[in-house]
Amino acid sequence: MTASDEALLAGMAADDQDAAAVFVRRHQARVYGLALFVVGIPAVAEEVAQETFVRAWRHADGFDPRRGRATTWLLAIARHAAIDVLRVRRDVPVDPVIMAERITAQAVGDPDRLADQVATGTTVDAALSHVPREQATAVVLASVFGLSGAEIAERTGVPLGTAKTRIRLGLRHLRDELATSREVDRP
Repeated sequence: MTASDEALLAGMAADDQDAAAVFVRRHQARVYGLALFVVGIPAVAEEVAQETFVRAWRHADGFDPRRGRATTWLLAIARHAAIDVLRVRRDVPVDPVIMAERITAQAVGDPDRLADQVATGTTVDAALSHVPREQATAVVLASVFGLSGAEIAERTGVPLGTAKTRIRLGLRHLRDELATSREVDRP
């Protein structure tokens, strides 16, 4: 029988190196895939993945299974670590609008599947492609790059209220699209 992610995190919180090793092996491809998707450079993605697992080890005692799945928690750490690297690195220019356009052209599905798809080399799911382009761009800028409504308004050349509305409506459309795709996937 295999230990659950929650049990492994509890072990990590108690400094169990074996639990940490199992947890890392179980999730290393997903974390690396998400990091590579965000930063775009394999060597940097490896550093981000390593930093993700260090942060997970350090904060394992703060994981609350009532707030969400361990995988989602870990991928959020990875996304934040990757964004931190992008903000610090100035030698590799990354335009969030271009990244958002690339993502909306391919689309984004549920966060856990996104990392699986990137790690296995498949294209990103089509859910975000059904969201209007301006809203999808705002959602990606906010969720992937961590930009605020004001920063999105400045980058896209729209009023702050419009940027916030695009984020809100885009998230609503994305949620509805994902709910619809889950209903279709059910037997």
